[in-house]
Amino acid sequence: MGLVKSMAKEMIKEIGNKSREFYEFVLPPVDMYLDNDKLILLIDLPGFAKKDIKLSLDGDILSIQACKEISDEKNHNMICNQRPNIIDKKIKLPIDLREGEVSPAKYEHGVLTIAIPVKKHGKDISIE
Repeated sequence: MGLVKSMAKEMIKEIGNKSREFYEFVLPPVDMYLDNDKLILLIDLPGFAKKDIKLSLDGDILSIQACKEISDEKNHNMICNQRPNIIDKKIKLPIDLREGEVSPAKYEHGVLTIAIPVKKHGKDISIE
């Protein structure tokens, strides 16, 4: 009976590891919207410390890297580990960016907020 229980525990742990690998591949979820002359990105990165998140913008490619410090003490009795420990994602931004300074990102309650200046196309036409 102990062997079956041990095998089941190992199987659950392996499923959790595969789930975590999947989530590390597809995460983080990102919302984007336009707000006047800025592209606003909301990126969910719960469980990461602000100091462990690195961002860079190269042309229209935003790179997001995050890595959690994992203590052996926590992993020793781990049964299931699905939450991502590493994020390494590149996002092609779908709009023309304006050259210039990008405001510092904000990280609150596990959500990263980035505001990037964008080029305006066209002009408003007034009606008389």
